[in-house]
Amino acid sequence: MNKTLRPVESANGTFHITDVYPSVDGGRFPVKRIVGEPVEVWANIYRAGHDVMSAALVWRREGDDEWQVAPMTPHSDDRWGGAFVPDRPGRYAFAIEAWTDEFASWRHRFEQKPHDGSDRTLDALEGAGMLTRAQAGSPSAAAVIIRQCEIFLQTGEPGALLAPELREAMAGSQFRRDLMRSQLYPLTADRPRARSSAWYQMFPRSQGKTPGMHATFNDCIARLPDIAAMGFDVVLLAPIHPIGRQHRKGRNNAAIAQAGDPGSPYAIGAAEGGHDAVHPELGTLDDFRAFVAASQAHGLEVALDFAVQCSPDHPWLNEHPEWFKRRPDGSMRTAEHPPQRWDDVVNPDFGSEDAGALWRALRDVVLFWIEQGVRIFRVDNPHTKPLAFWEWLIREVRDRDADVLFLAEAFARPKLMKGLAKLGFTQSYSYFTWRTQRFELEQYLGELTSYPERDFFRPNFFVNTPDILPFHLQSGESWMFKSRLALAATLSSSYGIYSGFELLEHTPIPGREEYLNSEKYEIRVRNWEQPGNIKPYIAALNRIRRGNPALQQFANLRFISVDDGGVIGFIKEAVDQGNVIAAAIALSAELREVWLPLGDVMVGRGDARRPVSAVEDLVTGERHALEWGGIRLRLDPARDPALLLRCVA
Repeated sequence: MNKTLRPVESANGTFHITDVYPSVDGGRFPVKRIVGEPVEVWANIYRAGHDVMSAALVWRREGDDEWQVAPMTPHSDDRWGGAFVPDRPGRYAFAIEAWTDEFASWRHRFEQKPHDGSDRTLDALEGAGMLTRAQAGSPSAAAVIIRQCEIFLQTGEPGALLAPELREAMAGSQFRRDLMRSQLYPLTADRPRARSSAWYQMFPRSQGKTPGMHATFNDCIARLPDIAAMGFDVVLLAPIHPIGRQHRKGRNNAAIAQAGDPGSPYAIGAAEGGHDAVHPELGTLDDFRAFVAASQAHGLEVALDFAVQCSPDHPWLNEHPEWFKRRPDGSMRTAEHPPQRWDDVVNPDFGSEDAGALWRALRDVVLFWIEQGVRIFRVDNPHTKPLAFWEWLIREVRDRDADVLFLAEAFARPKLMKGLAKLGFTQSYSYFTWRTQRFELEQYLGELTSYPERDFFRPNFFVNTPDILPFHLQSGESWMFKSRLALAATLSSSYGIYSGFELLEHTPIPGREEYLNSEKYEIRVRNWEQPGNIKPYIAALNRIRRGNPALQQFANLRFISVDDGGVIGFIKEAVDQGNVIAAAIALSAELREVWLPLGDVMVGRGDARRPVSAVEDLVTGERHALEWGGIRLRLDPARDPALLLRCVA
């Protein structure tokens, strides 16, 4: 047999490019970054032999024709790094290129040869020949190459070929005969709101002042100054669509509604319209647009609840009966998750023969509300719908408007929640709601801020929701509400509250983590100024968040060892490291003194980083100098369960 064995190198390329960072599942899913911030890219790049390698990072926004290029530099043990900055929201792709720098390799060999008086003319001619074969680079590089080549030809001195400026000129002016490019790696660049946001969730129909009377969008507009004064930047509305009448639920989820019961807004659709209609008692579409404009005037973005479910009255059931499943007796299959059953809701059948039309109709619902000025959607229970649908829908929508953000309201198995984030959801609900002990919080945050989770999973820490009144809030203790709020607002860069939290609402259905007399099934009227509210505390926390970039990011988190198991301590740094916050938050009600070890904390950017010398209390303005590498402070949960300190060099 005359077969020649080809080495693996020849089959796969001269270079090996491995362990590329950042990447999610080997490049199957995009990593997430923020527009305007550097994206650091690292990879192991190596080859056999001693020739000099060069590498570059290439990237472009999807839809752009030209690739942009940035150099990569070697660090220890064949680890190379580079960076680029996405300048617009959207999808990007990047790759790594490697090649042999033939002139630099010649120069290295030439300089390494001993100066023993032997003739090096042939070696010098070899280098000069490379100059004559140089490709068209920049005009300035071409001028350097021509000049140094002429000097060598006139003088015969090899030194003309060793000039530093010639090395730089030749680096970009050679034919790269063994150029190799890695696979493409996807990246999504989002606007800053994707990473940092404070959400206020409310039921529009409960924003009035008259008991039992359905509120309007004008009533909602009247609430905006109060919400903005608390420092929120996103106002999340429960579904605003017509509510079905068939099998309507009564108060406290009663199976049969009484006269005047408004039903659940999650039973979407009636004779007045479906997902692209407004409940007539709230007002008109023009009224909704006025609410969006008023929200923007108060510095608030409107987020809509997108629930992919229908009431039995939804127009789609008559217009597209093929989109829904029926039981053997011909009756409609209602939503259920045994032992729970929701007779007022039916789910579309994503496995129907006309599923493509269903997908497009749901996409068009989202596009419709985008036309009305909405750029944020909270998706209700996305884990109960096909994952491929969400990947398709989010891509379809963001292809049209890259500013649109999606929050996944999924309390599901951890891998499923992370899978939804990989598919494109901008933010995700989390298990924070049930993490109460110090070790639980440290373990959970450690998981979310590690790789690869930190590259695709952006948690939104809701302290409560219309569906969840956690057991730890059911005592109604003010310090506990404040502690949970401080934990959510500082540990995560995005968090939210459901209205009523600021009033310490805490009455549950006995033995369950649900609100008694939930406004999911009735209209509530509240006194938003009632005594004992914690609105000033919320406002102060949000003001501190806005003033400190360290609290507007999630991943740069480090827990510190506090000498008290009832207190959790941590350090957060801004992306550019110019702002550093130390925090200590009480997890129990007792008065205590805590020692915060801060001796290893550094403050400042780049070469200007210095050890912390003092801390400034962000609530009181007091400054405390460090002694013996730390500081001892008093923590009184009855007054404020959180110490938030800016580190000063």
